Amino acid sequence: QVQLVDSGGGLVQAGGSLRLSCVASGRTFSTYAMGWFRQAPGKEREFVAAITWGAGTTYYADSVKGRFTIARDKARNTVYLQMNSLKPEDTAVYYCASADPGITRSTMAFAQEYDYWGQGTQVTVSS
Repeated sequence: QVQLVDSGGGLVQAGGSLRLSCVASGRTFSTYAMGWFRQAPGKEREFVAAITWGAGTTYYADSVKGRFTIARDKARNTVYLQMNSLKPEDTAVYYCASADPGITRSTMAFAQEYDYWGQGTQVTVSS
């Protein structure tokens, strides 16, 4: 089992920045990739970004490319999501997730490929 605790959400004005953190504990040695997803009210959960734990290869949704950056700190078992130039449409609950080996480059954006999830942190961007 892997436990994930995500944090860092809040209320910010459009154009502002936030940094989300996700600390992993437990059976983390089996983690292959970690990702961030978000879910707005009335919408399905959508992929935001992902990073492979070993090589640090990153993947982004088109909607956040150039504005968001995902990074990991192996020593702290932590993954970060730096969010800049935030827009009202970025408002959602953000969830971190971890995936065991088996996930591939082509499936990195699929929520069903992830095995463990954080509790979520609310991000609200005002216009």
